[in-house]
Amino acid sequence: MYKIRSTTAILLGAFMLALTACKTYQKVPYFRNIPADSSVYSQGRVIPTVSYQALKIKPDDLLGITITTLDNSTAVLTEAVTRPQSGPGGVVSQAGNGFLVSAAGTIELPLLGTLQVSGSTTEQIKTQIQARAITYYKNPVVNVRLMNFKVTVLGEVGRPGTYFVNGEKATLLDALGLAGDLTIYGNRRNVLLLRDADGKQKSIRFDLNNGQALTSPYLYLQQNDVVYVEPGKAKAAANNAARTQTIAIVGSIISVLIVALTRIR
Repeated sequence: MYKIRSTTAILLGAFMLALTACKTYQKVPYFRNIPADSSVYSQGRVIPTVSYQALKIKPDDLLGITITTLDNSTAVLTEAVTRPQSGPGGVVSQAGNGFLVSAAGTIELPLLGTLQVSGSTTEQIKTQIQARAITYYKNPVVNVRLMNFKVTVLGEVGRPGTYFVNGEKATLLDALGLAGDLTIYGNRRNVLLLRDADGKQKSIRFDLNNGQALTSPYLYLQQNDVVYVEPGKAKAAANNAARTQTIAIVGSIISVLIVALTRIR
């Protein structure tokens, strides 16, 4: 009778453990509500996502600006004003460390003067510089890029830290990929995005178990965004289990020492 009860208890425990494991697993995969039927595997499926909006330049951003001209007759003028690097077929002028956008939202370019850039995209700034550069250079080619597009990823990820993004188009998933993805303990249902919005911190929550996260207007990141992945309950449980195990080991050692001392006496 005792053996039957013991076997029943073991099977019940195993069943409860399997249910718990299944429930925990459901919190791990991304976008679980996106169907995975046979047609998706063979034909694919279009998933509605938010459209990308070009980044707007802000004060304290750093812009890399390059003006290229093939007109060798302007070499003296270019060298005198913008310290170009000579190359085959022409002269290249480039800001070595970039141009810092002032608190007023402006940059100061040699020869071209002051430009208001805050609130504009790099493409709009390029057009603005092109319009001025054509006065001094023959057929100038202008390139403008954002040099300090960085995001910080903290919490339960493989490699927490601050990462610089190449280009200007990066999503929350890109940032998590740079940081080594979420650990098994990361709470995928409550990923926090912190963003500076006109001097105020704005917080946005993402549920990565749900495909609706792909439609969020905050999916595409902006410069200086912070992503925080909070630990799930499993992390706390693991820490508690480790602590309990340590306490049990220490208790056992103390018990052995007490018994040994008692026998010695």
